[in-house]
Amino acid sequence: MTALDNLFKTPGVKLIGYVPAGFPTIAGSKEIIKAMVDGGVDAIEVGFPYSDPVMDGPTIQAAADLALANGTNSTDVMETLKFAAVLVPSVIMSYWNPIEKYGVEKFAADMAAAGGSGTITPDLTIEEAGPWVDACSKNSLNSIFVVAPSSNDERLSKVLKSSSGFVYAASLMGVTGARAQVSSAAELLVERVRKFTELPVSVGLGVSTPEQAADVAKYANGVIVGSAFINAVQSAPSFAEGLKAVEKLAKDLKSGIAR
Repeated sequence: MTALDNLFKTPGVKLIGYVPAGFPTIAGSKEIIKAMVDGGVDAIEVGFPYSDPVMDGPTIQAAADLALANGTNSTDVMETLKFAAVLVPSVIMSYWNPIEKYGVEKFAADMAAAGGSGTITPDLTIEEAGPWVDACSKNSLNSIFVVAPSSNDERLSKVLKSSSGFVYAASLMGVTGARAQVSSAAELLVERVRKFTELPVSVGLGVSTPEQAADVAKYANGVIVGSAFINAVQSAPSFAEGLKAVEKLAKDLKSGIAR
């Protein structure tokens, strides 16, 4: 039983915030995490910066590029996870290549040692996930997979059998990024997922406003926000002002969820 499992056993829809380790600096990403938590974020996704982020839109790609330019490495990712996990249940979001390069068993063991609850692996297919799922199970970690509106029922069933912690439901076929509205496909996808699992379902891709968070909270167990937090930092006149904007955004999103 991970800290993430225990979180979802408590009442209420959870707000999950994402930031890449190393953005805008290695120390700065920790300050952003603290601001998110101060604003009411219930769980943290620490992004593992990667040079070919196929699921990420321009906002997160730019943040990851800056993190890589800062020299952010796997040790920094684990240290950022360790910092976050002291505050709230925390996971790493990583493409498969960095995990494979690090070493599957070592990555899982080091993540567990850092206090992490698990990893979201957006590009790991279920057909190739056996060793990773086993490593997570061995280290009492959650293996969190991403499902999309295009996933048919047969595939959903197969993926969800190996999932734990929560199910990441992508609201649309596309990349991350704040949008004017959350796709109507999200609610239908959550309904379909619940035919195959009792795991909590969290919706990501496109949520950026309290109104959108309120809509998603009507049918999901978790609301995932990434690009909006990064935008709050990037558009601020200073990093200090950016941290204030992050905390305010978190409070506003929580108020939307509470509706």
